[in-house]
Amino acid sequence: MQYKKFKIRNTEHGILNTSCGFTLVEMIVAVALFAMVMTVSVGALLSLTSANRKAQALQSVMNNLNVAIDGMVRSIRMGTNYHCGGGTFTLVEDCPTGTTGDDIVFAFEPFGGDIDSSADQWIYRYDSTGAYCGKNRICKSETGDLNTPFAVTAPEVTIDSMKFYVVGTERGDTTQPKVVITLSGTAGATNVKTTTSFSLQATAVQRVLDL
Repeated sequence: MQYKKFKIRNTEHGILNTSCGFTLVEMIVAVALFAMVMTVSVGALLSLTSANRKAQALQSVMNNLNVAIDGMVRSIRMGTNYHCGGGTFTLVEDCPTGTTGDDIVFAFEPFGGDIDSSADQWIYRYDSTGAYCGKNRICKSETGDLNTPFAVTAPEVTIDSMKFYVVGTERGDTTQPKVVITLSGTAGATNVKTTTSFSLQATAVQRVLDL
């Protein structure tokens, strides 16, 4: 950009002054370029802020899922009398090939519970229809009754499939009771279009000796 020189004659004192400055066109072009650069910069900053919010929201949802699974595994590890599938929950039952069909249920006696009572069984169930605690969510009951469950996963977490694999429930066998939990699904957040797919596997081995 070139400066334009202007000559100004002072007729009163007979002095000739020379000054420099920008033309109007040059000023308009400079302002337009500055506005374009600022628009692009602000747009990029807003995009980064939005992406950060979405990442934090998804991370919060995944943290909720991890806490739910960790709590489930910890409770199962401390419990006894594992029962896989429907039927009488106070009776031990294996399912080495995994729970099948719509009856994805696992029950056990919690730590400090009465093994002779059916009223204090803890039950975890995958609700695929929405009849218990919410469609595609994991339900929990602490009263031995599937009709009084509550959800342990957030609404933003969609469980597409879940299975319980249980072995070693018979007392006196050579295998310590063990539960393997597998699940897969998607996680999203409110006002966030993107979702994250996940596949998890957790294992819990009974701490109490199975003699």
